[in-house]
Amino acid sequence: MIGSSTIHDIFNSFEQIKVLIIGDAMIDRYIFGDINRISPEAPIPIVDVLHQEDRLGGAANVALNVKRLGGIPILATVMGDDDTGYKFKQILQQEGISADQVILDQERKSTLKNRVISRNQQLLRFDSEQSNYIDDKTEILFLDNVIDLIYNESPAVVILQDYNKGVLSPKVIANVIHNCHQANIPIAVDPKKENFFAYKGCTLFKPNLRETLQSLQLTNTGYEFPEILIKADQYIRSQLDNTYTIITLSEKGIFVGLQDDHDKIPALTRNIVDVSGAGDTVISLLALGLALDLDIFAICELANIAAGQVCEEVGVVPLNKELLIEEAVMMLAGE
Repeated sequence: MIGSSTIHDIFNSFEQIKVLIIGDAMIDRYIFGDINRISPEAPIPIVDVLHQEDRLGGAANVALNVKRLGGIPILATVMGDDDTGYKFKQILQQEGISADQVILDQERKSTLKNRVISRNQQLLRFDSEQSNYIDDKTEILFLDNVIDLIYNESPAVVILQDYNKGVLSPKVIANVIHNCHQANIPIAVDPKKENFFAYKGCTLFKPNLRETLQSLQLTNTGYEFPEILIKADQYIRSQLDNTYTIITLSEKGIFVGLQDDHDKIPALTRNIVDVSGAGDTVISLLALGLALDLDIFAICELANIAAGQVCEEVGVVPLNKELLIEEAVMMLAGE
C-alpha cells in the first residue's frame, strides 16, 4: 500500500488536470417511494412516489467524478434535442461542468434511465433511448469539435467512455486515437461489447469481467482464476497494443495487467447496495493517474477503495474525495 503522505500528494496532484471525456452520456432518474398496498387492477404493488432525483450518468458521471477529484472535466457528447437533453445540460451546469461541447441532435432521442426504488430496492427500470450510431452529419460535426479540443485545450488525458449508445462510432474512435497519438496524449478506454476491439492503440483498457469473458469467448474454457485473466490480458494486448489492461472483477477486486507484470487487488468487505456507476469511478481515477504517469498499482488500489464506497450508495453517485482519502489512510494505519 502507498504511504500516507503519498496519498495526500496523489490527490493534490489531481488539481486542475484537464481531462477530455468523450462518449455516451445520459440521465439516471430515480423515483423513490413507499409500497403499502397492491393494485386492484393487477397483482402488482402500488408505489406512492415521495421524490424524484435526476443524476448524471455514463460519460457525464465520469466527468463528475473527475471534478470531485479536483480535475477539470471537458465533456464531449451527443444528446437528443429534447426535454431530456435540455435537462441534462442544466444538471451539468448545476454541477459546475461546462455544457458547451454537448451537441443536441434533432434526429436523436436522449438516453434516460428510469428506476423505481422502494426501501433501497430497485423494483423496476424503464429506459428511453436510441442506440444506433450518430448519423454522418452529426459525426462530422462531433469529430471536428473533438479534434479541436484535443489540440486547443491540450488535455492531459482523454477518456473514451463507451455505453454502446451510438456516440463512439468506429470512425470517431479511430480518429480520436490517431489525433491523441499525434498530440502525445494518453488514452483511457472504458469499453462495451460492440466496439470491444475497436480501440487499437489506446494506452489503458478497462473492461469488466463479464465484458471480457463474453468478448473473448472465454466463459467455459476451463482456465482457473486468475489464469484466465492473464490469458485475457495477453490476448487483449495482442489485439490493441495497449500498455495497461485493467479488468474490474466486481466483488473480487481489480486485475492489473502490464507487459511483464500482473496482480490482482482483492476487494474489501462491503455492504453492497448498488454497483451502478462503479466503473465510472474507477476509470476516472485511472485516467488521472495515467495523466500524471503515477504508479498503476497504487492508483488501482485507490480505485478499488473508491468503487467499493460508491457501491454502498443507492444508484449512480460520484465518489467522495474526503472519504476516499480517509479510508485509504486508515487502511495504511491498520497494516
